[in-house]
Amino acid sequence: MMPFRDSIGTPLQEGCTKVLLLGAGELGKEIAIEAQRLGVETVTVDRYDNPPAAQVAHRHYTMDMRDGAALRAVVRRERPDAIIPEVEAINTDALLELEEEGFFVVPKARATKITMDRILLRRLAAEEARVPTAPYRFAGDLEELKAACEEVGFPCIVKARMSSGGLGSSVVFGRDQIPSAYETAKRRARGFGEEVVVEGLCRFDFEITELALAHYDPNGKVRISFPKPVGHLRSGSHYHVSWQPFLLVDEETGMGRSPLQAFGGELHRSEDATTSELLWRSDHDGETLTAETIREIEGQCYEIAGKVVRGLIGSGGAVEGLGIFGCELFVKVDEGGKPKVYFNEISPRPHDTGMVTMATQDLSEAALHARAVLGLPIAGMKVLTPGAAHVILSGEDSRWAPRYGNLSKALGIPGVRVLLFGKPSTYKERRLGLALATSDDIPEARRRAMEAAHLVEEGVSYGR
Repeated sequence: MMPFRDSIGTPLQEGCTKVLLLGAGELGKEIAIEAQRLGVETVTVDRYDNPPAAQVAHRHYTMDMRDGAALRAVVRRERPDAIIPEVEAINTDALLELEEEGFFVVPKARATKITMDRILLRRLAAEEARVPTAPYRFAGDLEELKAACEEVGFPCIVKARMSSGGLGSSVVFGRDQIPSAYETAKRRARGFGEEVVVEGLCRFDFEITELALAHYDPNGKVRISFPKPVGHLRSGSHYHVSWQPFLLVDEETGMGRSPLQAFGGELHRSEDATTSELLWRSDHDGETLTAETIREIEGQCYEIAGKVVRGLIGSGGAVEGLGIFGCELFVKVDEGGKPKVYFNEISPRPHDTGMVTMATQDLSEAALHARAVLGLPIAGMKVLTPGAAHVILSGEDSRWAPRYGNLSKALGIPGVRVLLFGKPSTYKERRLGLALATSDDIPEARRRAMEAAHLVEEGVSYGR
């Protein structure tokens, strides 16, 4: 693990401090920028040329990171102070070997391997950390999958063992759909193996990401801190919109400051007009939750995220890893207003939903991650303003060099910032940018971000 640090070298010179980013997308770009601000030499690796993070790094390698020999060769050549995985398509056995050689893998190689493997992760969360999850089963072939789906019950979700962002996942409503779901899981997996996971459908009211942070405090002690939870909603299985805090409390009334804008509600349907028919709609959309309920949800989020993170990087009561974890959680509220939080997944890196922290927090998730993995102290973090983020998606397949229009209209909306990631090519619904918005009111921030994002989407022109 990276030791507590008091100094940083000069980039491109002897004695420099260097990080190697495995994955160079938009999240990696923000990490690279934060590392550069600290005077750190940054090197990126990805499967294609000129990805977003490579555009701001000192050097870039294009390669398949599932190739263990190639991955080991790059690491041994560069000899970075920290190896920072930013995607799932990585040979995790090679990371374990490199860690044994003395390289620091963020947050640690074992955690990276487990979080990229849904079977290992579900066993750790449900059976070791004992946090609430949806019912689940594992299957190694089609016949086992049929039996697993029957045991979990329909509808259920079939997921690839190694994947993310919904790739390889299918909702199955009956036995006739199981063979197709199995083929999808095998074809779209981002890793190795044909085993799949079956999960019961959790009809949540909304989702939360808890960005748990393992870091040094100013006294050089490793601790886990919990920023305010980030609320988010998806388009199908893909991130679409997020906001922080997930709800604001009015201390005078003891109630939420605004009604709950939940899954399937009017605002959600406006934000994601392209979504297919929703499987359910929250019964609590438009309700105002009590301060007690909001705090109970927060407390459960912190507890669940803490247990899973400690299971990943803890040993003998000590924390032996550094960095931020994006812990995905489902929130259900019963008829009496009592909440229940369920663990879904966790990533040992900044989370796409957490990009909203660039508008809301004094230190963004990327800034927190960079400082933590470099062994620098973090005295605290806080939300400065409510805010929201909304994705900007491609509308075309196989196009190069898109050009972005309507920027003057989007940036004319109060409190709005637009981030364009610089991806060289498109595919349908690829994430090309993000609209960030702030407001004193969370629903208003969501509406501003939505308006700005949709304006830019309408203004995109595509090359050949």
